[in-house]
Amino acid sequence: MSKFNDKGPILVTGASGGIGAATVRQLCDAGAEVIASGRNTDQLDKLAEETGCRTLAFDLTSEESIKNALEGLDLWGVVNCGGFGGEIATPMDTDIDVFDKVISINARGALLVTKYASQSMVRLGNGGAIVNVSSQASLVALKGHISYGSSKAALDNITRVSALELGKYGIRVNSVNPTVVMTEMSAFYWGRPDIGEPFLNQMPLGRWATEDEIAAPIVFLLSDGASMISGVSLPIDGGFTAC
Repeated sequence: MSKFNDKGPILVTGASGGIGAATVRQLCDAGAEVIASGRNTDQLDKLAEETGCRTLAFDLTSEESIKNALEGLDLWGVVNCGGFGGEIATPMDTDIDVFDKVISINARGALLVTKYASQSMVRLGNGGAIVNVSSQASLVALKGHISYGSSKAALDNITRVSALELGKYGIRVNSVNPTVVMTEMSAFYWGRPDIGEPFLNQMPLGRWATEDEIAAPIVFLLSDGASMISGVSLPIDGGFTAC
């Protein structure tokens, strides 16, 4: 029997992106009922046709939009995968408007989804699990990542405090902290030889991650196999942050 046949729906934000879509596919393959949310509705429609997931559109920067979408929606689990990369900048030259947008999506948006999704999970009384997709940039200092790293560090604290507050309801909250997945979006920076090569030289496994390599631990943390794991930030980084 699949792992998730006896669970309620699992919401995945950022599902029109690579990691989010891979997570939806793996959850559906494991028998989960999945609700996919993301910015690109065309990509969501294709994902729904491929996997049978449901789709739900809302704006991660708007509390009203999130509240209207999630209030009263029966959920067992959540994957907060929606995110925004922002800029490559130092603390000396950061554009504070970009910083505010990165925080509003990566930290504030995930907190708002947790706020309204957890109300449903508490109401149903069946426990549940939340996984926040953070980053290695929250664990170590990366050049140019003042906005992104700060937002993910905030998300890691949201994870820990949420685990503390929701544990009494049988709801587990964890985060995964991936290294770089070499997508079209990340290639503009990490694909540069002067950036990517020194980075990989510091990583014990010495290669970029794939979307499926990030999605698999997310699915595990949602599963009963992780029933005693809560409040952790799990690096999926080829050993980079251990060095």
